[in-house]
Amino acid sequence: MFMDHVAIMRKSWGLTEKILTGEKKIESRWYQTKRTPWDRINPGETIYFKDSGEPVSIRAKVSKVLQFDDLTPKKVKSILGRYGLADGIEKWQKMRFFKRFKDKRYCILIFLKNAKQIRPLEVNKKGFGTMTAWLAIPNINIIKK
Repeated sequence: MFMDHVAIMRKSWGLTEKILTGEKKIESRWYQTKRTPWDRINPGETIYFKDSGEPVSIRAKVSKVLQFDDLTPKKVKSILGRYGLADGIEKWQKMRFFKRFKDKRYCILIFLKNAKQIRPLEVNKKGFGTMTAWLAIPNINIIKK
């Protein structure tokens, strides 16, 4: 069954704009434990993006998903080296992101296509937890306000 996803982004990182300009072609999620969307996202599904505290404003399709587990600092450095630029991480930022992710055990790379701005829509995250940064739902209309 196809799912819709809502990715909540850190506004201070400025990555949603890079999705729209095409500078960011991959959305990555780095975790200590397997968390959504691990094993819950597939090519052809839709991701709606929103900056924290803002309405959803971007929609993109998933073209490919790569998952990495048993990460080590060396593997993290390799993933950032190979995919960092497409993930919206500029060369001068790589070390900062490496420090942030070097102790993570899991990484999901979600390749994006057809990203476009949409009319802003509010969503209700109630029941997902206040710190949840990714929602996987059967249909976006379920959580539209």
